[in-house]
Amino acid sequence: MINFLERVFSPLTNLLGTGLEFFHAQGLPWWLSIALLTIVVRTLLFPLTLKQVKSMRAMQDLKPEMDRLRAKYKDNRQKQQEELMNLYQERQVNPLGGCLPLLVQMPIFITMFYVIRGFGEEHPDFVEGGILWFQDLTQADPFYILPVVSAVTMLAASEITAKNLEPQQRWMMRILPVVFTVFLLTFPAGLFMYWITSNLVTLVQNYLIYNHGPGKKVPAAPDKEKAPAQPAPRAAKNQDSSAQEGNGRKATQVKQPSTGGRKRKRRR
Repeated sequence: MINFLERVFSPLTNLLGTGLEFFHAQGLPWWLSIALLTIVVRTLLFPLTLKQVKSMRAMQDLKPEMDRLRAKYKDNRQKQQEELMNLYQERQVNPLGGCLPLLVQMPIFITMFYVIRGFGEEHPDFVEGGILWFQDLTQADPFYILPVVSAVTMLAASEITAKNLEPQQRWMMRILPVVFTVFLLTFPAGLFMYWITSNLVTLVQNYLIYNHGPGKKVPAAPDKEKAPAQPAPRAAKNQDSSAQEGNGRKATQVKQPSTGGRKRKRRR
């Protein structure tokens, strides 16, 4: 299976390997070359990330109508799916658009694994191309610091997007970094240089997109039916005051004949 995947991703492996060699040829250490290559790759994938956010935002905006259609055709699954597809086509929304960047990044992650594993044999200095406590980029971090840093950066990046998700989805986004940490615990340190750098790029992109871009949550518009009802108390007060003034005028009008009658009696 591993050999099959290596053959499938061999064109991408050669491309990323050439890019890694290019940065190292500029006099950069291998760990920094991996980081710079990751930044370049993630920058090229940014349009897909932007498309993912727009698709997720469109799906969130459609959720009330989707819930209404599901409730209306809950006893007819075929009709429900037809109406949902018509809604997607009408609003030009792709329900699978949010998965596209993830599907693209997974082959790159697998390819980087093969690149880093093969560079140890092709380039002897790659074994000592690390920094600080992880000098050998082909071996796992002996202190497991890189997996923890990877989990923290992934969690920080996901927290920005989790604000716009449902509570269940939010907890799922928080559990994923832990699962990835356990799964990647024994992976080479060079692969963590790619993964941590990718998480940091995601963190910056998410901050810009969800605070200053299409992912920013637009506040709900005020209800048009309830808006005119706000000045009603003032109108009621004005009506009460006018009614009191009207009653006062009537009272004075009633009192005037009685005083006139008393004066006439005194004149007699």
